[in-house]
Amino acid sequence: MQAKNRMIFDLIEDFCPPGLAEEWDNCGLQAGDPEKPASRVLLALDMDEEVLSEAVEKEAGLVVTHHPLLLKGIRQIREDRHPGRLLARIIRSGITVYAAHTNLDSAARGVSAVLAEKLDLTGVRVLRPGGEKFLKLAVFVPPDHVDAVREALAQAGAGWIGNYSHCTFTAGGTGTFRPLAGANPYIGRVGNLEKVEEARLETILPARLAGRVLETMFSAHPYEEVAYDLYPLENRPENTGIGRLGRLQAPLPLGEFAQKVREALGVPAVRSGGPAERLVNQVAVCGGSGGDLWPLALAGGADVLVTGDIGYHGARDMLAAGMCFVDAGHYGTERVILDPLAGHLRDRCREKGLDVEIIVSSVHGDPYTYV
Repeated sequence: MQAKNRMIFDLIEDFCPPGLAEEWDNCGLQAGDPEKPASRVLLALDMDEEVLSEAVEKEAGLVVTHHPLLLKGIRQIREDRHPGRLLARIIRSGITVYAAHTNLDSAARGVSAVLAEKLDLTGVRVLRPGGEKFLKLAVFVPPDHVDAVREALAQAGAGWIGNYSHCTFTAGGTGTFRPLAGANPYIGRVGNLEKVEEARLETILPARLAGRVLETMFSAHPYEEVAYDLYPLENRPENTGIGRLGRLQAPLPLGEFAQKVREALGVPAVRSGGPAERLVNQVAVCGGSGGDLWPLALAGGADVLVTGDIGYHGARDMLAAGMCFVDAGHYGTERVILDPLAGHLRDRCREKGLDVEIIVSSVHGDPYTYV
């Protein structure tokens, strides 16, 4: 089946829901047409002239990046300056650009989760929990339609908890109603007070999916007027948020651990802070610029923080507090997500019968040169 860009957006948002993004972020569609056909998708960390040229050469009509092209906002589109020149070229090329940023950082299988996996950490937990808002849905259904409504809700994205789908609870009871003039009741007759056996079907859903879930529920439900309740919840998933904290399989001197990081991430060099001989066991990780998380890492018992973009004063503060660090670079700590995201999209496209090729950019996007 021919896919459209918006279908790919949906698959990405299954992996990293937009509700996980920080308030200041600008995730989602950056430029282009969500209704255009998508036959080839290019994944990259950033959208720049090189990546655009690669997309044009490989005929990838959709480029999915980690960093938003329009994060800071622009007041003018000037073709003699960046980013106006790049944006104008994107539009003329007919390419669509979509970004998954801090929602991809915070996702259960997002950037930091992959970092923790790359370093063989065990007992991994979220460093700074976060998560999107959830709702509880209770709908009253005749017993012979419970399975159909449950399946419809699950297909629309309700009832998903961690690695489990179709999570619902059902209880029986008696419903009453009197169909009035003009009604076309599924059960009973106009003017009669009806008492019928019904099931209360409860489930949970992300607030962002409420419209889709309700529309699907109405379509699957046999009643002309569906009785349901929708409640806000304070639940937050424990497996989403910024950063991860875990343990090495065996303690290592900081110097050896820094080498392990360099080899695991395939980066040309890393910077480390702390005595090379100090044993480290508890490890905090955060892809990108996670240096300001060090107080949380320290409070969580971490011996060392692995991230990128650690500045001079932050490094001194960490060392003064007894926290070691390994700076593997912004690019090096985030590029690890591209292959897992590509794998997710390939699997989901196959499941849905979508004829789409997913490719990872071959552009070396690290802005630094190591000498």
